[in-house]
Amino acid sequence: MKYRRLLAPGGCYFFTLTTANKNSQLLTQHIDTLRASFSYVKQRHPFVIEAMVVMPNHLHSLWTLPQDDHNYSMRWNLIKGHFSRALKPTEQISPSRYKKSERGIWQRRFWEHLIRDEKDFEQHINYIHYNPVKHGFTASAAAWPYSSIHRYIRQGLLDADWAGGENVMGSFGE
Repeated sequence: MKYRRLLAPGGCYFFTLTTANKNSQLLTQHIDTLRASFSYVKQRHPFVIEAMVVMPNHLHSLWTLPQDDHNYSMRWNLIKGHFSRALKPTEQISPSRYKKSERGIWQRRFWEHLIRDEKDFEQHINYIHYNPVKHGFTASAAAWPYSSIHRYIRQGLLDADWAGGENVMGSFGE
């Protein structure tokens, strides 16, 4: 069965990417490398990061693509590859990954969702920003250092005490 993705030029998409090892801390341990990988790809294949959070073993991101472009898969492939090549190989690699010259850092696939409207957009931004609280890494969204919530606070779009310790997961996102 061939996997099918919904492709919309200029679309806005929510993504979840996960490391192959669920116990990994790679993404936050190598945050500067991850940031460099995003920068490298964005310079060559522009897109707008509307919101993002990086957790130790997964990340959530909301992108808007250029009006004439729908190729988010290529961008993710480049980001994951750039990040992986920058790290020393220490992970165990399965025979199938070895045959394909793959590292064992990322899960092969990612999850995407095409944003339907303004409410969907806002709900996914909230989901992204609340994720560190949901996973128990911090008591407040603003306390997590690897989140676009800090940009939203600086721009006055969210208060520094947004979600104020209350569980708001039922009101947005996935």
